[in-house]
This record gives sequence, structure tokens and C-alpha cells, in this order.
Amino acid sequence: MEHLDVLVVGAGLSGIGAGHYLQAECPWASYAIFEARDAIGGTWDLFRYPGIRSDSDMYTLGYSFRPWTGEKSIADGASILQYIKDTAAVEGIDQKIRFNHRITKADWSTDEARWHVTAERTDTGETIQLTAGFIFSCSGYYRYDHGYQPDFAGLDSFKGQVVHPQAWPEDLDYAGKRVVVIGSGATAVTLIPSMAETAAHVTMLQRSPTYIVAMPAKDPVARLLQRLLPARWSGPVIKWFKAVTTQGSYVLSKKRPALMKRLLRKGIERQLPKGYDIDTHFTPRYNPWDQRLCLVPNGDLFKAISDGSASVVTDTVNTFTETGIRLGSGAELPADIVVTATGLELLFIGGIEMTVDGSPVDLPNRLTYKGMMLEDVPNFALAVGYTNASWTLKCDLTCQYVTRLLNHMRETGLRQCTAVNRDSSVTAKPLLGLSSGYITRSADKFPKQGSRFPWQVHQSYLKDYRALRIKGIHDEAMEFTNPAPASQPELTAAAAAV
Repeated sequence: MEHLDVLVVGAGLSGIGAGHYLQAECPWASYAIFEARDAIGGTWDLFRYPGIRSDSDMYTLGYSFRPWTGEKSIADGASILQYIKDTAAVEGIDQKIRFNHRITKADWSTDEARWHVTAERTDTGETIQLTAGFIFSCSGYYRYDHGYQPDFAGLDSFKGQVVHPQAWPEDLDYAGKRVVVIGSGATAVTLIPSMAETAAHVTMLQRSPTYIVAMPAKDPVARLLQRLLPARWSGPVIKWFKAVTTQGSYVLSKKRPALMKRLLRKGIERQLPKGYDIDTHFTPRYNPWDQRLCLVPNGDLFKAISDGSASVVTDTVNTFTETGIRLGSGAELPADIVVTATGLELLFIGGIEMTVDGSPVDLPNRLTYKGMMLEDVPNFALAVGYTNASWTLKCDLTCQYVTRLLNHMRETGLRQCTAVNRDSSVTAKPLLGLSSGYITRSADKFPKQGSRFPWQVHQSYLKDYRALRIKGIHDEAMEFTNPAPASQPELTAAAAAV
């Protein structure tokens, strides 16, 4: 049976990052990346809807070891996908990817100090068995096979076309058509200005408003730093500048929500025509960063509203009709195409059925250690990015920490690292900490964070940099155990070589 030192799950943004760090920091480790689909890129290959772009600046969404050099701070999906592919190709990481391999089961054996893994070939249905010393899940936290679709009344009676952004048809022709986009999150505000360029009209139908911020597509400060500083300095300086200013905005929102509300409203007032009903359509009922803020580069959504090619309706869906949607107010929105930008359906660690020495791992009753390992689950890490900043900022730190764990075990001849909670006063809280519908719908299926460190998830790059990058890997919660027996020559030889 094949054995790998490290098995990486997922060939998206974080999976390719994991490949880099394993090659750079653990050159002794054999590894492979198992990807359930047939392509690199994860999110950035899956989503194909018009206008898809990043909702974080690329200077922090890009890798720290390969800084983003493109002109746009908010980049289009195709450019991001090419950036990931180029990174994988330059370092030979793409040669480590096994496409159409979905991991279905993983059972940890303490006696053997390894995972017994079952994978399925998604193209042939073949079952594959292998073992791994460490599993690193980089599969994100949402389902790739379908998004969230509410059960709308009368949907079958609608004579037009209904599309979910996660399954966008390549041949969808919306030119000259009346389009209704249901939703007001990042996907909706991306779709609407793009579709409005050729559609007869696009209406954003929202149940309640979302905080939306206009920002330049090209960051003038970042571009200035790129011109003034050598390349080896500009990447790190820009990354830290963007990380700190984003964190500052988040902290201000939490400490002075009323002030942040006023600042956000002033920004919207500058973007929309005088007298526009901001109270109804752009004044959320929650505080900033209770849900993720939506970014619109160069205010493109507001420009589409201002020129009349798009509009906003704040109401509820009563029922679909043959020609459109009847609203809760009794009004009817005519539509040829309805886009249900109603969110994601979450799925933790790609749905892997996990056991430890034959006992199932009950995910909802486990805490997360430093936001990147699971309580009482040995030799398993997961890459989960920030909800208030760039995904990659946290994933970079997680990858570096994982390589430190691996190297420590190799140097000491210990084969098992396990996060163990000995503090009975730690209480459980939701892992992701946002009130967005797609998160609250699945909160009962996810592990939890704790009320204090190291079980608490900071959502702070500065705190995590200290905890994961500067501080050591030894603390009261991390156990290193399971010495390599002398009867295993490959392990004793590896320890002796250090």
C-alpha cells in the first residue's frame, strides 16, 4: 500500500500554498495533493459567472512567497486562476496533484501512527487505499457540487430561466433580457454591474441590505510602493500595509459601530444620486462586520444604479409566477432570467468521514486549536482563512506552522501531535463568528472555537502571526507522543539523519 508523509486535500489557493511550504520547509517529506475535480484553482476555477473577482485585495490574497504584481488590487477571476496555475507550474507543484481523487474516509491508527485513507476516483468510480503520516485539509468550507437554493413557492410555474451562480451555463444569453438577481452579497454585487452592460435591465432583489464599500480597482498606495521600493521589499511592505489597515477597519467597526456606520453611509451618499432612498436599500439592520462587507471596485454597482441599467428592490419573494416574481408587498417583478445568488452550502473538510482508532470524530463537539487543528484528532490540520480579511493571510501562517510540527516530529522521533483541552473552563462558541445566513444554517455541523486561546479564533493577522509564526510550537494543549519503535528502520534512519 502506498504511504505518503503528507496528504494535502484540495488543489485550490491554499492547497497550492501548502505544496510550496512542504517543498521549501520539509524537502524530506513525500506528499501528494488529492483534488476531487479535474482542475487546479478551487473556487477560482469552479465559479464562472460574469464579472467574478476577488473580494479581498490581491496583495494579501496573493501568496507571501510570490507577491501579486498585477495592476488591479481587486482582480478578476481569470487573472487569479492564472496566478494560481503559474505558481503551481513554476515550482512543480502541479506534478504532485492527483485529479479526480476525492477522499471519503480517514481512520487514524495510534499503533501505526498513520492515517488509513480511502479515496474515490470521481471519473471512474474506482476505490483507492493508501496511508499517510499527516493529513492537511485545504478544501475550504463549502460544497462544490451545488450551492444553497431556497424552496421558492411557484418556481415550477416560471417560464423563464433560473440560474444559480455556482452552476453558471456557459451559453447563457442575457443580452436584452430582463434579469432579477435574488441576493445582496458578494456574488450579487459582482454579477449585477457586469450583466447590466448588455441586459435590458437588472434588478437586485434583496430581503435586507448589506454593507457595501466602493474602493479603487487599482490601489494608488500599493502602486506607489511598487515603484519606489525594490521588488524584494515591495511585496512584504504592501502585504503588511494592507493587512494592518484592514484589521484597523475591523477593530474600529467592533469598537465604534455607530461611527463606522456613519462613514460607510457617507461613502454611499457620494456614489448615488441625491435623494436616493439609502435608508431602505443600503442601511443594514446589523452592525458592520457582523457579516462580511462587500467591495465594489470603482463603485461599479453604484454607477449601474445611477445610470438606470440596474435597480434595487428591498422586499421578499411571495411566489414565482409565469412571467416573474410576485413580492411580499404585492408588486410583481417581470423577469426573463432569475439568478438565485442565495449563497453557499457549507461542508467541513470536504465531507471526509473521520475516525480515530475506530471511533467516529463528532465534529460539532470538537474545538479547534489555533483555528487550524481539531481537538483530540492527531496529525490533522486544516486551512481556514479569515472572515474579516484575506483568506491567504491565515492559510500562509497555518502552512508554516504545519511544517514546523512536521520537522519537530522528525527531529525528535515522535510520530504524533495532538491538541488536547485540559481546561474545563473553556466554553464553546461558533467557529466562524458571522451572522450571515450561509454560516448560521450550518453552524451545528461545524466544530467550535473556545472562549480562550489556544482554542479561540482571533480573526486577527497580528495576533495569529505572533501565535503561529513567532511563538514556539510547545504549549499546554499540544502533545507530542508515540515514539518511533526501533523495529521500524525507515523511521529510526530518518531520526538519525537529523
